[in-house]
Amino acid sequence: MSKDNSENNEQNNSEDPRDPMEEIFRQMFGQQPGSASEGDEAGAGKGPSMGFTGAPGSGGSGNAGQNPGQGGNNPFGFDPAAFGMPQMDPQMMQQIMGQVQAMFQAAQNPSPEDQGPVNWTMARQAARQAAAGDDPSVSAAERKEIDDALRLAEMWLDGATTFESVGHIGQAWSRAQWVEETFDSWKQLTSPVAESVSRAMSQAIKDQLGDSPESAVPPELQAMLGGAGGEQFTSMIESMGGMAFGMQLGHAVGELAKDVHSSSDIGLPLAGHTMALLPKNIREFGQGLQVDKNEVTLFLALREAARIRLFVRSPWLAQDMFNAVAQYAAGIRIDMDRIEQAASQIDPSNPEAMNEVFAEGLFTPERTEMQEAALKRIETTLALVEGWVDDVVSQAAEHLDALPQLREMINRRRATGGPAEHAFAALVGLELRPRRLRDAAALWAHLRETEGMSGRDDIWSHPDVQPDEQDLDDPQGFQARRAEREAESSKIDEELQKLLDGGYDGPSKPDSEA
Repeated sequence: MSKDNSENNEQNNSEDPRDPMEEIFRQMFGQQPGSASEGDEAGAGKGPSMGFTGAPGSGGSGNAGQNPGQGGNNPFGFDPAAFGMPQMDPQMMQQIMGQVQAMFQAAQNPSPEDQGPVNWTMARQAARQAAAGDDPSVSAAERKEIDDALRLAEMWLDGATTFESVGHIGQAWSRAQWVEETFDSWKQLTSPVAESVSRAMSQAIKDQLGDSPESAVPPELQAMLGGAGGEQFTSMIESMGGMAFGMQLGHAVGELAKDVHSSSDIGLPLAGHTMALLPKNIREFGQGLQVDKNEVTLFLALREAARIRLFVRSPWLAQDMFNAVAQYAAGIRIDMDRIEQAASQIDPSNPEAMNEVFAEGLFTPERTEMQEAALKRIETTLALVEGWVDDVVSQAAEHLDALPQLREMINRRRATGGPAEHAFAALVGLELRPRRLRDAAALWAHLRETEGMSGRDDIWSHPDVQPDEQDLDDPQGFQARRAEREAESSKIDEELQKLLDGGYDGPSKPDSEA
């Protein structure tokens, strides 16, 4: 834009056809008020072009500000080509700009749920949007089908485990329902990581804007944003980090909603002790398997019902797994170079650029010793849960013709994960993968064959008697090692009782030293 044009704009602000929200994006992401083209030296190198002006495909030339007839004949000077969209009418354009303004208003006036570093309302909305689309409401026929499958599964499980039925009514969920019912668990799982990333994102955004971010906002925009002063605007910028990460996290959860079959499909009771299946996802899973759809539904119902029985009868298990995730997250370190790159690419005209940054991970690869221990604990426990479910269901469903095929498909899926799970892992720095599922299934099968069904299930009575990695390596030696652990535990209990009784005189000596 020429000097004469700039002076003309300064004298005739009221005649500037650009939408004021355009200006705030221009200034926050690298263009000065009234600057325009990529070729303008004053605006070069200051950030990505937002694509709000110029003819379609031009990358933002600034001509829209001088000639509203360009930029797709759009009264807002907006270039839909920058979004990969066809030309849009003014009403649709108004809706988009309204959403952008709503984002800023949400940052200015966060709800009580969003007072912390992460905007969980934004995350929930992003999850719902990602799960939307081909997500029909569950029909009455589907609810009956799921209810029948879970009732039959409960009956079959009675002969395959000593854990009794929990007596809960099974439910059929859409993907949107799965998001809503499991969202609190996702908050608990991801909060430690989300808060660290959010703080880093906020700092990176403020660094991008300079020491005085409020100075980038012209008076008319401050009026539009409620007269935000320096402190208010800085607070709003800090909220943007939480909003950015919340949206990405929500998107990952929404994508997972398209893959899961049940409420506990990832090995954790995300919806408490509720038994639920997703008919839409089950149908898609069964496509191409050449297996009767009723067998597929029943097999997945058996796995869901078995997990819920396990978590109900071993109430310590779920909290132990959540604690291990929190312990791992506490040691995560953020790669600030990646965060700064992500902050520089917060560009509504190119949302995929930021998705790619998040998908590549935001965390340093080095792990602390505490993290390594927590990671082994998570992976081993998940493997034990899934291995036990595999052994129980293989006994309960022994009459299903397609059992070997279904069992192999599920075990392979749980051990390797899908694209949505990998995207979630990159975002939070943790894969919820039971890497030694087959070894765990072999251990439970060995215990069932040698100790009986009750001996196998009794292992879940207390966390102190849980198998470890050594037991997965050598299932046959588990009983001997367990006896040694119990003997050592009894010895400690005896010494403690002596201390409480006032007769403790030091550790017991071997008979040869007495």
